[in-house]
Amino acid sequence: MKHLLLFAALLLFGCAASRAQNSPAKPMTAAEKQVEALERQRFVAQVSKDYAFLEKAFADDLIYTHSNGKQNNKTEYLQSIRDGKSQYDKIDVETLTVRAYNDGKTAVVNGTILITLPPKDGQPNLAHLKYVVVQVKDKKKGWQVVLWQSQKQTS
Repeated sequence: MKHLLLFAALLLFGCAASRAQNSPAKPMTAAEKQVEALERQRFVAQVSKDYAFLEKAFADDLIYTHSNGKQNNKTEYLQSIRDGKSQYDKIDVETLTVRAYNDGKTAVVNGTILITLPPKDGQPNLAHLKYVVVQVKDKKKGWQVVLWQSQKQTS
């Protein structure tokens, strides 16, 4: 009898999991669409060194944690781009998911990107990263990144 109950429970769980995977994705909210667009624009701005855009996109209290564990605040991170320490030839977005919270005032973004860095010793230099971003909507400044955290993705 115990085995039959366990089998029934596993069967029900399997059906529920299958339904969840096959259910259509919920439509993105306006806030989620805005944040997704801004994420893509920010990557372009990091490559093109559009400091005016980046100044607005990053909150003054930004915590930017690189995939090697090094942390920067907003001033340090922008200076690292100016100094060539954070240099990007291309950033390709592979996956990007946005979830809005707090009545559309906070968003959590996670995804994967492939960064093409300047060649190292004549060899292609790629960084495949998983990342998480938290953006907060300020009444005056709009959406701003308050947190970036990334890690190198392994195959």
